[in-house]
Amino acid sequence: MKLNKQNYYSQATSWDYWSTSQFKDFENCEAAALAKLRDEWQPTSNPEALLVGNYLHSYYESPEAHRDFIEENHDHIIAKAGKYKGQPKAAYKQADMMIKTLDDDDFFKMVYQGEKEVPVSGTLGGVDWKGKLDCLNLDKGYFCDLKTVDDIHKRHWNDYYKQWQSFVEDRGYVLQMAVYRELIKQVYGVTCEPFIFAVSKQTPPDKLAINIDPMRYQDELDRIDRQIEHFEAVKTGQEKPVACGTCEYCRSHKQLEGFVEVGDLID
Repeated sequence: MKLNKQNYYSQATSWDYWSTSQFKDFENCEAAALAKLRDEWQPTSNPEALLVGNYLHSYYESPEAHRDFIEENHDHIIAKAGKYKGQPKAAYKQADMMIKTLDDDDFFKMVYQGEKEVPVSGTLGGVDWKGKLDCLNLDKGYFCDLKTVDDIHKRHWNDYYKQWQSFVEDRGYVLQMAVYRELIKQVYGVTCEPFIFAVSKQTPPDKLAINIDPMRYQDELDRIDRQIEHFEAVKTGQEKPVACGTCEYCRSHKQLEGFVEVGDLID
């Protein structure tokens, strides 16, 4: 299936293409990722958080896209009762503050120039991948990604590496930027530099322009190469998924099979 803006988030393209979010799902728990892909199970989520992120992204896509988004999600955005009836709910007032924080910044406005919401696809590790670029500036050789976060400077503990990380590392955004960079190179023949513009959900919102040392990218691409053959085999039904045993999906399907010695309760 050929990728475009209309089908990018469809279930069909999720089967035909890998994305960084799907790859991270498989890293976390293969059994949960496969159940999610088959639409047999969905993780508990906060739909408002997703809508607020899309609200901000639609604003920077185009005035038309933002207007359409508000019309399509009017019932979620506008309060139906109470003191603020007929006005945007608190989360969207916060989103408007985040937008104003970026709009008032000359550096952001100077850099965030280019084609918006650009789908790209290519091959990594012998399988098809997809990505969607918030803002692509081929002429100047860079692309931008907008990220909303509770606190830009909050530290996140990585139990695997036994160290504190930033939200960029914790959420796998270095992997995402490495993949997007490679897909752009395959599609356009241009090596572009990723820039992340982060804006926080604090009052007032914080903001930061973030770049990434290019030395980091190869480790992320190697991470894909090490695992993608097995993940693809699981996705296509050639191999059985490995359950992590502790995630939301695994807890909901857990059956006791014996005893665990107290010393083995934690890693």
